[in-house]
Amino acid sequence: MSWKVKKFDELTNYELYSILKERSDIFVVEQTCFYLDPDGLDMASYHLYKKENEEIIAYLRILPREIVGDNAAIGRVIVKKDYRGKGIGKELIGEALKFITEVLKEHNVELHAQDHLRDFYGSFGFKVSSDVYLDAGIPHVTMIWTNKDK
Repeated sequence: MSWKVKKFDELTNYELYSILKERSDIFVVEQTCFYLDPDGLDMASYHLYKKENEEIIAYLRILPREIVGDNAAIGRVIVKKDYRGKGIGKELIGEALKFITEVLKEHNVELHAQDHLRDFYGSFGFKVSSDVYLDAGIPHVTMIWTNKDK
């Protein structure tokens, strides 16, 4: 199945339900991080995902610069547990950066990464731009990516 990017109002009810369920399964249940996931930003975001057998297996949301501040942003990055370690996360981030640079015409991308993933994001050229801080009890760092081809 190919990657899809949709605005909030283009998602079907089933797609939206599946996305919210997977985010809850990973962030709330698996990581025991108790917080309200729907934060009001989904409606202004682009939703990038891949499905297999009608299941969302990888997902992230892209927040346009005008919504979040100085840079476009990537957030809520997930890969379903059974699909981890197969390169899908790398594909997901690559597709997001491609969409942000080619469609949104942005040159800088920000994300708030769990600290243990800084090397993963660093492999794409993201640079740490903050000290470690806690978000919902989990150590995070802010990272910025700059398009070198601009």
